[in-house]
Amino acid sequence: MRFDIVTLFPDCFTSILTSGLLGKALAKQIAEVHLVNPRDFTTDKHRKVDDEPYGGGVGMLMKPEPIFTAVESLPILPRREIILMSPQGETINQPLLRELTANYDQLVLICGHYEGVDDRVLNLVTREVSLGDFILTGGEIPAMALLNGVVRLLPGTVGKVESLKAESFEEGLLDFPQYTRPANFRGWKVPDVLLSGNHAAIAKWRFQQQIERTASRRPDLLEKWQQERGGGELG
Repeated sequence: MRFDIVTLFPDCFTSILTSGLLGKALAKQIAEVHLVNPRDFTTDKHRKVDDEPYGGGVGMLMKPEPIFTAVESLPILPRREIILMSPQGETINQPLLRELTANYDQLVLICGHYEGVDDRVLNLVTREVSLGDFILTGGEIPAMALLNGVVRLLPGTVGKVESLKAESFEEGLLDFPQYTRPANFRGWKVPDVLLSGNHAAIAKWRFQQQIERTASRRPDLLEKWQQERGGGELG
């Protein structure tokens, strides 16, 4: 999959593109990331990418011309989505990440800054995506989250495909508690059932833990999970 990230601050991505599973995935060419600075597509001597909003107001807006020209300079793959990272967009969640992974070969991520972008940029984008109901200084952090979430779903990024299926949100519930050695750490013991070797009992315990954890931490998710299963039994 190809990612084109339109950003005024390409250096923000230097570390994450060379670290961890994401860095390994890019090294194995499971995905490729290209950073594009709209400032390189300005035509004035000051390389100006922002201006005052018409009608007055606080702050500056990103101008449409550099963004349009930057995106228009990119190659076009058959299945392409142009995404504006915006607090007004749909919230990133696991179903969205799966959709993008399955349906697109190229994701163009536009990172806004200042007070946002000229609204005419919406004529260019095909989707707006948000990290959540809060405001950041720019779209780089949401773009990093989207990039990371999609790449880790691509075949070959995560060693064991099964580990992607048994995670929070994949089945609509939060993940169950997990433990490793030592069996007793500062008086906190691993639940006996996990040491029993009884796989049926372990599976039942884990499912019940998912229900209880989701009920206490994200009751909204549990309600949705039950509705999708027509009332879904809990145990």
